Amino acid sequence: MGSVGNVLPLTADGVFKSFGAKRVLNDVSLSVKPGEIFGLIGLNGAGKTTLIKIILGLLAQDNGKVALFDQNVHHPKTRTNLSFLPEKFQPSSLLKGREFLSLSLSYYGKKYNHAAAIAGAKKLDLDPGVLDHRITKYSKGMGQKLGILSAFLTDAPLLILDEPMSGLDPSARIRLKDYLMDYAKLGKTIFFSSHILSDIDEICDRIAVLHDNQMTFVGTPEAFKKKYKQQSLERAFLKAIGEER
Repeated sequence: MGSVGNVLPLTADGVFKSFGAKRVLNDVSLSVKPGEIFGLIGLNGAGKTTLIKIILGLLAQDNGKVALFDQNVHHPKTRTNLSFLPEKFQPSSLLKGREFLSLSLSYYGKKYNHAAAIAGAKKLDLDPGVLDHRITKYSKGMGQKLGILSAFLTDAPLLILDEPMSGLDPSARIRLKDYLMDYAKLGKTIFFSSHILSDIDEICDRIAVLHDNQMTFVGTPEAFKKKYKQQSLERAFLKAIGEER
């Protein structure tokens, strides 16, 4: 983990958030361990993106505490330890792929390495040749891969990815899962949300289920399936939200 040591990369304790009279997060708590792949799941509108925005310091919670590597999320130093990919990612169409990567890396005080970019692009099944093309020529999937690549190249101790599988075909999803697992083997930590529960089930060490504004489960995918006596995470989730309703 380098300078961040063995402290917990991410903790949320008793987080509440409302927008007007609507309660979005109700006493949400979780902690993510070093070197862990941690998945956040829930229906649309469950509060996943709101929680991620609070974790990033982009939105203030009403009550509760959130820390990144034992520091308040609003502390500037926390930014150097994480890389974030939003759900609706759209890089500037005015830049070439390699220019975007260079700009992203500059925020971390790092220089663009074309050989590393080519290797990473190949891992994601992105034609390395398009790094010299303007992003305006990219498809949605290519733009998504570029954003994912930029996150990996920062070598940040913590990746926070909001629906990273969005726009990827099955082949690219498999490649991304392999890349995520390889990254975690380096001692890095990954926190991501996804609607594709089979992917969550396959690669996550632990999961958190956000439903009806509350954290209804935190633990291993296997424990969640066992709790609801189902073979797949998808069916366990459907049973869980049915019972809780």
